[in-house]
Amino acid sequence: MGGTFNPIHLGHLIIAEKAREQFALDEVLFMPCGMPYMKDTSELLPSDIRAEMVSLAIEDNPFFILSTIEIEKEGSTYTYQTLEYLKSLNINNEYYFILGADSLWTISDWREPQKIFDNCIILASVRDNKTTTDMEKQIETIKRRFRADIRLLQAGNVEISSSNIRDLAKRHLSIRYQVPESVYKYINDNGLYGING
Repeated sequence: MGGTFNPIHLGHLIIAEKAREQFALDEVLFMPCGMPYMKDTSELLPSDIRAEMVSLAIEDNPFFILSTIEIEKEGSTYTYQTLEYLKSLNINNEYYFILGADSLWTISDWREPQKIFDNCIILASVRDNKTTTDMEKQIETIKRRFRADIRLLQAGNVEISSSNIRDLAKRHLSIRYQVPESVYKYINDNGLYGING
């Protein structure tokens, strides 16, 4: 499960746990990205801080593991390169890439999408006001264009987003219960996202 995790929130954890449960995953790697090439990085906290928040968020789940592969890489990070690297380390492992519904409509424009599909099974979480029917149609469109194994992940429609959390923090409104308590404390203690502690 990749992303900026800026910050990691309960929605990420719910989706990861549902994926582990529904698809009998041995473990879920949480992989904060280094320098995302497709996102505005003006509000992006340094990678070590985002990784620390991920570590705090997952510390009580033995199936969740922090991976720093992408933040250790210099320059832009590309999903296809990360997947190829993981496969080279563990040739017999089957990898699943967990993503939100919105990414189903953009993944074809990512760098080397065929190489992404060649190296993993996509687990697409139903969210972002997309219906299951909308997603099934989009999955068929992608399957026709690429050799892709894409499966729907039923995680419920969790209406929490990192951008909304940052916005609330800037306006000095509560973000409690949207992030794990340990992350909430870390954000407050360090005055992140405009919070005054």
